[in-house]
Amino acid sequence: MPARRRYQLSSLLVISWSLVAFGFLPLLSPPLHSQAAHEDATLHGSTRDSEGKPVIGATVYLQAKDEIQPRTTQTDSQGSYSFQARRGGEYALWAEKAGCGEARVPSFVLGPGQTKNIDLTLAPAKPPGSQPTSSQPPAFFDEPQFTVSGVTDTANLGGHGSETVVRTRETLAKETVSLGGSPAGPASAVPGTTEEALRARVQREPDSLAANHDLGKLLVQEGRAREAIPYLERAAALNPGDYENAYALALANADAGNFDLARDKTQSLLARHDKADLHHLLADVQEKLGNSLDAVREYQRAAELDSSEPYLFDWGSELLLHHAPEPALEVFTKGNHLFPHSMRMLLGLGAAYFASDYSDQAVQRISQASDLNPNDPVPYLFLGKMQSAENLPSDELVEKLHRFITLHPESAQANYYYAVSLWKRRNTTQDISSDSAVATQIESLLNQAVHLDPKFGAAYLQLGILHSEQRNFTQAISDYRQAIQISPEMEEAHYRLAQAYRQTGETEKAKAELQSYTQTAKESAQRAERERHEIRQFVYTLRDQPPAQNQ
Repeated sequence: MPARRRYQLSSLLVISWSLVAFGFLPLLSPPLHSQAAHEDATLHGSTRDSEGKPVIGATVYLQAKDEIQPRTTQTDSQGSYSFQARRGGEYALWAEKAGCGEARVPSFVLGPGQTKNIDLTLAPAKPPGSQPTSSQPPAFFDEPQFTVSGVTDTANLGGHGSETVVRTRETLAKETVSLGGSPAGPASAVPGTTEEALRARVQREPDSLAANHDLGKLLVQEGRAREAIPYLERAAALNPGDYENAYALALANADAGNFDLARDKTQSLLARHDKADLHHLLADVQEKLGNSLDAVREYQRAAELDSSEPYLFDWGSELLLHHAPEPALEVFTKGNHLFPHSMRMLLGLGAAYFASDYSDQAVQRISQASDLNPNDPVPYLFLGKMQSAENLPSDELVEKLHRFITLHPESAQANYYYAVSLWKRRNTTQDISSDSAVATQIESLLNQAVHLDPKFGAAYLQLGILHSEQRNFTQAISDYRQAIQISPEMEEAHYRLAQAYRQTGETEKAKAELQSYTQTAKESAQRAERERHEIRQFVYTLRDQPPAQNQ
């Protein structure tokens, strides 16, 4: 059984203990009003067909785990449904309508007083023995061992661990997505042709399909989609059936932010051409429109039609972004098998392991990514972010961060991350001040980090922590204030500054910083909550299968 993550002690417990010791607990402990255990919970959502249209008059069922008969309702004219649950607990949800198919969410938890949204897409069941519509069988795998059946608000990410762990998972997921990029569509513009030459050609041949298309395609490639659209529209008017131009026009509208128009044009093309690049483009557009369930299915279809590295990576990234780590782990594992020399596939696999609570495997995969190109800083940055959620970094993680600073001594982040790894691995049986060699090295690395990047607030915070442990509170206060000046929203800096003020007898300043801490912590929690609600969480089920094995 893979080793599970070593979690940090909850910062809330540490803070509460310290505040009791300081006598400031009332500042952070406003009276709480408990909710009645019987408070009704609310479930609502929408139902759509495979084309994204609302399903009117579908029957929706909600059944508690310990009840025999489900409750039912009908979707309204907007395809919406709603239930009032008499109590919290584990439920199953499904919807069906003749001619539209069905959708199922076999298990989810509804807490007392909670309001949850789950959207459903009804799809016809495939008849036994049916074959894929593609003429070529997918090279990826015949059928994934998971099913994404719905989306819900990210009200409870589940699992266990501190807020630091949850935030790190979210950060790595977003970092993984940022490594993706839309694969090139059909043929590029005429190679070696300048914009000036193409514009001159359009002037000479205003009714030339090729001239208008080539200029429009070049402008799209240069990130000037709005300028490109008139030329591509002119080409489309000259020949509406030209696939390459129609694709370029849909892509231009997507890049220009005309997402509804881009979706319509792409779906129109898909009605005639079941191509991977179209499914992938439609997936990008659906994600921008907030239709995440439709997006992940389009990413999947693109990968089934063309199991290329970009399509597989984007499919896995979409799953990871929407808090579906086990399906993402399956996709990235298969992708790594097909493309063992893809650095970003290994990074995605590592991030999926981390999100699945397999910390050691995550470090191994990201370390492998760093070995593919030791000079590339991206894998080291992943490792550096991961160690924030670890009490004791592994030997392999520390070794890779040491290589990072050896190869990139001019990097502020390399100095900072290696300093933090040494600080976490110091001899915990003695005060760090007694180990002068380690303390001096850590301080030197952190000072180098802020020298290279004077706006590196996290490095000033770590300097303050180091100086506080050395009981040099005057210097620690200076460090914390510098961190706050750079990053006023850094709640830990406010809290630790209050501690340092308390140690120097500056009680009023300590109280003021605790109040600042309370406010920044509240704002940080609200900001995190808003960000989480912007990213819908996939509801998925796994088939019986053996645990993921290292390859």
